[in-house]
Amino acid sequence: MTLKRLSVKILLSIALFSFVFLAWGQVLDAASSHRVASGDTLWLLSQRYGTTVSELMSANRLSGTMIYPGQVLSIPSKIHTVRSGDTMFLIAQRYGIPLQTLEAANPRIFPANLIYPGQRINIPATRAPLPSRGGRHNFSQQEIDLFARLVHSEAAGEPHVGQVAVAASVLNRLRSSIYPNTLRGVIYQVVGGFYQYSPVLDGRINLPANRAAYRAVYDSIGGWDPSGGALGFYNPRKTSNQWVRQQAVTTVIGNHIFFR
Repeated sequence: MTLKRLSVKILLSIALFSFVFLAWGQVLDAASSHRVASGDTLWLLSQRYGTTVSELMSANRLSGTMIYPGQVLSIPSKIHTVRSGDTMFLIAQRYGIPLQTLEAANPRIFPANLIYPGQRINIPATRAPLPSRGGRHNFSQQEIDLFARLVHSEAAGEPHVGQVAVAASVLNRLRSSIYPNTLRGVIYQVVGGFYQYSPVLDGRINLPANRAAYRAVYDSIGGWDPSGGALGFYNPRKTSNQWVRQQAVTTVIGNHIFFR
């Protein structure tokens, strides 16, 4: 083989390697997106990719939680460049995320432990524990039903974002050390002889919730808080309570003023 032919083969090999490497990089980049399938919701995707509903909404500039089959969503993540000695397990340990979550965010890596120095790995955002005290809550179905009934009785007829804000304010109380540390305790709390939520007093808390209320509950649990960190809310046309009117307002959504 002549030197000229050898040089041509070397150049072709380098070009082929470069093409494969670039194509692999594009595949890795594609791992940070998700094509919505039938039955997908932002809440389910937040659980799959270890992120939150609010982060998904921000990354995709969504004004609401409605998504549709075929829609391509960006999954918020950061990139880790593989170093010598790295394994998927060690990378998961380093970033404090479950190995299964890391593998789900990098579906093109197969087998799952086949990585090499210089490769880029998507590191999904990690979801913060729900309340800051008492550890992470896994709500029972009975608690979810109670939660949805409260949202329904307090905010039926409000826009979806307003219903999510009501639910989020309840969770913010659950996080706070000045309120009970159980969902049922927050909802049924009595202060100074008064229930904190009027539907508990008049019995509307016992009415069945609609699907919209359940959606709002799951969106709030997923991390969406349009209330701005509120601890409570009120309808100024339906209350004469002067105490709530003196609290710092976080936002106004629909007929509700949110405060903390």
